[in-house]
Amino acid sequence: MSSHFAELSHQYIDGEWKPGSGSWDIIDFNPYTGEKLAAITVATAGEVDLAYRAAERAQADWAATNPYTRRLVFERALRLVEEREAEITDMLVAELGGTRLKAAFELHLAKEFLRESVQLALRPEGRILPSPVDGKENRVYRVPVGVVGVISPFNFPFFLSLKSVAPALALGNAVVLKPHQNTPVCGGTLVAKLLEDAGLPAGLLNVVVTDIAEIGDALLTHPVPKVVSFTGSDRTGKHVAAVCAGRLKQTVLELGGNSALIVLDDADLDYAVDAAVFSRFVDQGQVCMAANRVLVDRSVEAEFTEKFLAKVRTLRVGDPADPATHIGPLISPQQARAVEAVVDQAVAGGATVLLRGTAEGSLVSPTVLTGIPADAPVLGQEVFGPVALIVPFDGEDDAVRIANDTPYGLSGAVHAGDVDRGVRVAQRIHTGMIHINDGTVHDEPIVPFGGEKHSGVGRLNGDAMIEAFTTRKWISIQYGRTTFPF
Repeated sequence: MSSHFAELSHQYIDGEWKPGSGSWDIIDFNPYTGEKLAAITVATAGEVDLAYRAAERAQADWAATNPYTRRLVFERALRLVEEREAEITDMLVAELGGTRLKAAFELHLAKEFLRESVQLALRPEGRILPSPVDGKENRVYRVPVGVVGVISPFNFPFFLSLKSVAPALALGNAVVLKPHQNTPVCGGTLVAKLLEDAGLPAGLLNVVVTDIAEIGDALLTHPVPKVVSFTGSDRTGKHVAAVCAGRLKQTVLELGGNSALIVLDDADLDYAVDAAVFSRFVDQGQVCMAANRVLVDRSVEAEFTEKFLAKVRTLRVGDPADPATHIGPLISPQQARAVEAVVDQAVAGGATVLLRGTAEGSLVSPTVLTGIPADAPVLGQEVFGPVALIVPFDGEDDAVRIANDTPYGLSGAVHAGDVDRGVRVAQRIHTGMIHINDGTVHDEPIVPFGGEKHSGVGRLNGDAMIEAFTTRKWISIQYGRTTFPF
């Protein structure tokens, strides 16, 4: 295991593995054991420049490469993920503290999106449009944007890096990837190694392991990238958007959430409990789509709450390497303390504690709160940890009002015996995605993924990838002769 991390503890620039030239190291820790997995000397702004220049040089030939040839890289990458699944799983468990169940979920998504990237290489289509000018033909080409900057998060690092990197490359672009500093290997250098072994030509994917303390906004302000794909918090996302807008760069922003799972009075309560517990506690609650708020019709609140608490008490907290563990560590002790502080504030503000979790190092056991005052800050924010909020409502209108009372709008769910009723409620929720009689945590390769309000700008997946990572170019041909007025 440690040999894998040691091998991948470098920058990857222009097809070469080399140390950064910064004056300090990012230390990669196992959040459960505290074991030091790797030390990676940070990349400087100069190395960010080298990465972008290498991408720029390599991109033209790649864009000119037959897309049937380009897609072979992603076919091979898919086979390599399948062959290396056991070791990648171990790396995910070690670096981010995800459970084996969560690692399996992440690898399933990664494989599905690699399959879609194979298809995506062939999907861009040009058009021929009529002209009001005699003798003229209008051709509209789909062309790669050029170079894409990708900044990925720690919670699903392997998948969420690949999710932007693979489609951008499949569509003929080059990429510079900066993984989160808590997951530099699974979110960065592991992706580079996979695509290198799959035959991706040098320079097309570059990975810089660094931090804004070293490089500032160099990833965003550099003149080469035309599009920046960022996944992370809305606070950082607003900064990315402002810096890029000032330089007329496009952004795709997949940001935080505060999703509501709504349980109507005709719902199957046992099933709704299963969906709610998974949607809140998968990956220790460190999921942007997590059901932060569980909204329950007051007429079934008592029965639902009893069943919900019984289910939550069965969740096992502990070693993520143990297949029986449901809840592993948060990404860091600091994050654990931050979640504890949110709970303390909610309780001090009047919330009723149904179950109070404890924190030990990075491990935090589940907390369930109810009776939360309507103006409590906890109801409007994203809680990145195992904290469930049960909120009663009186009828559909009240449920819609509460669900929409947040600056976020990423995911959600509605549980209803009458499916059409569930859809009617769902249509009134201001969110990019919402699921009837299911959980809130879903991602599929060809369905547009993204949020409203503070949850992001733009969409990914399927045709949305083509919109994000290609641009249109109009070329007209005059077969006759234009008469000019002078």
